[in-house]
Amino acid sequence: MNGTSTFIQACENLCGGLYFSVVGDDAYENVEWLVGDGFLSDNSKIPTKEQVLAEVTRIKNQEVYKLQRTGQIVDGVATTEGIYPSIGEQLDYIYHNGIEKWKTDMIDPVKAKYPKPSS
Repeated sequence: MNGTSTFIQACENLCGGLYFSVVGDDAYENVEWLVGDGFLSDNSKIPTKEQVLAEVTRIKNQEVYKLQRTGQIVDGVATTEGIYPSIGEQLDYIYHNGIEKWKTDMIDPVKAKYPKPSS
């Protein structure tokens, strides 16, 4: 989805294009629908709040399915597959550069990008 929020993607999917603007947070109440020449033909084309929320759920379920299929989520738990380099690459890096450089170059950047959630 290249950076687009799930909410905006859902609105775009339902009305067939970017025929709206969002002022403030991603909430149905903050959407200004563009109706008229070159936009939505009339108010009947504006999706309801329920339709938008259902589309958001569908998109999120599709994203989870893709992560499960690629092995990034297994039984509801995120895995590190695809986030860290392969074990072979890591071992080779350790052999040539040492443990400390491996930690700072390969492990720390991932831990910074994906910090553990605080409980």
